[in-house]
Amino acid sequence: MPAILINGQSAEHISVLDRGFQYGDGLFETLRVSAGKPRRWAQHMARLATGCQRLRIAMPEPTLLLSEAMSLCAGEVNGVLKIIVTRGTGERGYAPPAQAVTTRVLSLSSAVIFPAEYYRDGVSVRVCDTRLADNPALAGIKHLNRLEQVLARAEWQDKGESMQAVEGLMLDNNNNVIEGIMSNLFCVQEGGSGPVLKTPLLTHCGVKGITRENIINVAEAAGISVQETTLRLTDLYRSEELFLCNTLMGIWPVRQLEEQHFAVGPMTRQLSQALESLHD
Repeated sequence: MPAILINGQSAEHISVLDRGFQYGDGLFETLRVSAGKPRRWAQHMARLATGCQRLRIAMPEPTLLLSEAMSLCAGEVNGVLKIIVTRGTGERGYAPPAQAVTTRVLSLSSAVIFPAEYYRDGVSVRVCDTRLADNPALAGIKHLNRLEQVLARAEWQDKGESMQAVEGLMLDNNNNVIEGIMSNLFCVQEGGSGPVLKTPLLTHCGVKGITRENIINVAEAAGISVQETTLRLTDLYRSEELFLCNTLMGIWPVRQLEEQHFAVGPMTRQLSQALESLHD
């Protein structure tokens, strides 16, 4: 059972009138915890602040969140901190309360240890049938509405397939590749003056991951050409390398997408090492 703080108090329940429960009216952040501290704190808080501004939710005081996070994470060697911020409770109806009081939930869980072969040999990935809706107002932020991802992940069981694929790619309604169910995506293609690192443009849907941001930064610092651009499945199939990333898993090379196989290439290895060497 995770350790949980709700509005600073140890608890397990929120009101059924909370708009996060009623409408998904809120945001969340998922952080790695090591040596008793949440990693990439400033980046996660910046994204949370952006999401709060976009949804017009009052941002909890960052120093208060940090104090609660540190008290929860103290002594944790390797864990996962999830922060949920909702608009708080309200009456029936979609209209936001005039005097909303933000709800904040922090929970600490044990870290998931992924198999070593995911990093060494890569993972198998499938293409999901479920599409991501086009909504620039919500693009980039980690809002609580995750039904598209829930439906996409349920496709494994629906079709009675084996669990060989560990992640699925999601497209929008224009057949553009956007992201994985729980990850961001990069591909490496040959350019006119060397390899180019490409990642989907996330202006209409998708989540701008913290690890995605860090990979772009370390790649540019290393002199690698980076493009945020429109990508189709055909672009992925002609790529030299593919890899997935998120806060908890780091970088997973893709060894197979549907029926096509890929090598775990040098740029994937280079960026994996660079990412691990980053300091908060």
